[in-house]
Amino acid sequence: MFKIGDYVRFIDEKREGYITKIIDDLTVGVTDTDGFEIPVAKSNLTYVHGHHANADTANNAMPAQQVDEKFAEDGIFLAVAEDNKASVVAHFTLVNRTSYQLLLSLKTEKAGIYKGEFAGVIQPKASVQIYTANLGDLDNWPNFTFQTLYFTSGNKQPQKPLHVEKRFKSKDFSGAKGQIAEVNKYGWLIRLDEPALVIDAKKLKESFFNVKEEKPKVAKPPQEVDLHIERLRNDYQFLTQTEILNVQLEQFQKMLDAAIVHQMPSIVFIHGVGNGTLRDHIHKTISKHPQVRTFMDARKEKFGYGATEVVFKV
Repeated sequence: MFKIGDYVRFIDEKREGYITKIIDDLTVGVTDTDGFEIPVAKSNLTYVHGHHANADTANNAMPAQQVDEKFAEDGIFLAVAEDNKASVVAHFTLVNRTSYQLLLSLKTEKAGIYKGEFAGVIQPKASVQIYTANLGDLDNWPNFTFQTLYFTSGNKQPQKPLHVEKRFKSKDFSGAKGQIAEVNKYGWLIRLDEPALVIDAKKLKESFFNVKEEKPKVAKPPQEVDLHIERLRNDYQFLTQTEILNVQLEQFQKMLDAAIVHQMPSIVFIHGVGNGTLRDHIHKTISKHPQVRTFMDARKEKFGYGATEVVFKV
């Protein structure tokens, strides 16, 4: 049975790609190396050996590693990262940073239909890929239920089983991606064993009599954000090309996030023409951002091809 994330080859022509959408019982959407999604009959596809992204992984947990001298009681995360070859494909990896051996099960539910997706053992300080989805189809993702049992042969009081029900929303992926060592990729890291909130009655009482400090607010960005390096740094002459690009991308991500927070309908990023590197990075990010409806060249009569307007979903 074909699944999202499987790497397949067309039977009647020389073309390969990733399955990025299940259209119906007979048809799937395949995104090829050019980034175009093509509806294809399942009967016209075959697996490419060694590329089964959604193959059964219940027994594929990484071998047990040397556990730290200090026993780690918590640290269970879900890493969501894009596929190296198909950015619209998002792989879910369970990251176990605890010193426990975990028995994990994942079940999904959509429109009252439940489906078992994964069951297996995850060793201490190890990680296992457990699910794959289409990042651009976030609104149609199912509800996720994670259930975990903890095991250690050491002298430890038994942990209560972990039960997490999760419905992913756009805000879960609106922040900047970070480097995730366990998968060696940039992505989003979501903690599953978040400690329960403990309310201190005494401190709660005292808070009623204390003046609350105003929390810092995210400033609303201008409608047009100029990313030319001379606008961002006075010392740009001393920066390498890589450092310049990193500064520009950091400012772009900061302003993009701020525009979403303030629910702006659109924003323009002035990136210039140059060699196209900055423009390509920006377009790659917004093309798969769950909050972006569309993007286009902004006011060609003023900027030529040196600016991009981003239009957000309502």
